[in-house]
Amino acid sequence: MLEGLITSKTRIKLLMRFFLNPESTAYLRKLSTEFGVSSNGIREELRHLEQAHLLLSEKKGRQVHFRANQSHPLFSDLKTMVHKALGINQILESILNRLGHLEAAYLINDYALGRDTGIIDILLVGGIDPYHLTDLTRKTERYIERKIRTLVFSQEEFERLGPEMLKRPHLRLWG
Repeated sequence: MLEGLITSKTRIKLLMRFFLNPESTAYLRKLSTEFGVSSNGIREELRHLEQAHLLLSEKKGRQVHFRANQSHPLFSDLKTMVHKALGINQILESILNRLGHLEAAYLINDYALGRDTGIIDILLVGGIDPYHLTDLTRKTERYIERKIRTLVFSQEEFERLGPEMLKRPHLRLWG
């Protein structure tokens, strides 16, 4: 979806990285390693995004950390576009409509950090119908062209194990 609007693959990766989880920050070398792209290419794209006021920067020691500018007028639109491009909206809509009693949903691990690794990890809390979850996961994977791994906890299990799970990178999606 974004490839039709933005021709730079690096810029798309940066937008996904920062607008999927706008609370996250990253610096040049980390992004270069994460994307497998030269630091010069990343530096140029970061400069463009910062000049457009889509990213903010802050110097921490010798590193300059970047993050999404949540006060930018296009922030919510870009965040929505990133979620749609990754299929997050489709996953949530399907889960809410068909899976039973959902109390909370979390995006965990790489995607919570804004890394599009191709595997979406979702933690679901509530009385979830396992048959419908398996069926829905398979259909949604084909639609969004990404693998989905789900972890389902009852409310009691989440109260006991959730705090440990939420030590991982996470982003609350629902509830």
